[in-house]
Amino acid sequence: MFETLKVFLRNKKALIGLIIVLFYVAVAIFGPMLLNLDPMQRVGRPHQPPNPEEWLGTTRMGRDVFAQLIYGTRTSLAVGFFAGIIIVLIGTVLGIAAGYFGGWIDEVISFFTNVVLVIPQLPLLLVIAAFMGQTNPAVIAIIIGMTSWAWGARVTRSQTLTLRNREYILASELIGERPTRMIFVELLPNLLSIIGFNFIGSVTYTIITQATLEFLGLGNPMSVSWGTMLYHAQNASAITVGAWWEVLVPALAVAGIGVGLSLLNFGVDEISNPRLRTLGTVAAAIKAQKKIDQQRLAEVKP
Repeated sequence: MFETLKVFLRNKKALIGLIIVLFYVAVAIFGPMLLNLDPMQRVGRPHQPPNPEEWLGTTRMGRDVFAQLIYGTRTSLAVGFFAGIIIVLIGTVLGIAAGYFGGWIDEVISFFTNVVLVIPQLPLLLVIAAFMGQTNPAVIAIIIGMTSWAWGARVTRSQTLTLRNREYILASELIGERPTRMIFVELLPNLLSIIGFNFIGSVTYTIITQATLEFLGLGNPMSVSWGTMLYHAQNASAITVGAWWEVLVPALAVAGIGVGLSLLNFGVDEISNPRLRTLGTVAAAIKAQKKIDQQRLAEVKP
C-alpha cells in the first residue's frame, strides 16, 4: 500500500492533479458554508462586471457569479462522483463475473455489454433526458451512470481473464477455495488500479456530459451548477452584450477539474503499467548519474 502511494506521489503530474482535485473538493464542501449567500438572490445590477463587491460580476438577473460558482462546484462534483460510483460498481461487478465464471454468464453479460457499447452515448442521453423533461442533477447522475458502464465492464473483464489463468488462482481453486474469497481476496486487490482508472475517467465524463445536457436546456434551470450557469449565459446572450465573465467562469471551472482529473490519471497509469514505473525509475537513475558526472567535472576543473 505504501509502495503504491509512493509510486503515485512520485509522479509530478499526478501530484499536481491531486492538488487540483482536492482544491475543488474543499471548495465544494466548505465554500457554501463560508460564503453563506443564496446563489439565486439578486445582489446587484444586471451584467455588472467584476468589482470589489461582486468579485466575478453578476448575471442578467443580478445574481452573484462567484456565489453560483461555489454552489455549482458542489452540485457538479456531487453528480460526477455519484455517477462515477454507479458506473464503477456496475462495471466492476459485471466485468469480474464475466471474466471469472465464464460460460453462459460471460456470454450473457458480454451480449448486453456489446449492445450498450454500440449505442451512441450522447444521443441516447439526449433522448432519455428529453423524454423525462427537465431533470434535476441527481436524475442526470443516475441516467449517466446507468448508460455508461459498458466500457469499464469490458476492461475489467479483460483484466480478470488475464488474472484468471495465473498459477496462484488455479492453485487456490485446486485446494477448494470458495469463489467469494477468490474474487475479494485474490482478484479484486489486483484490479484496484483498473477500477481507479475507470472511476476517474467516469467522473470526468460525467461532469462534462452533465454540463452539456444542462447547457442544452435538459436540466433543471432552477438548480445551480456549471451547466445551468452556461445555459443562463446563453439565454442572456452574455457574449453578445459583452458579459464575458458569465461564460468564462463556468467554462474555466469545467476545464480546470478536467485537467486535474486527467493529470491524476497519470499516476494511476504508472501504478497499473509496470513499464511506465520502470521508465520512471530509469529516468531518475539517469538524472542522478548526470548530476554526479557534473559534480565530478566541477571538481576536476581548476
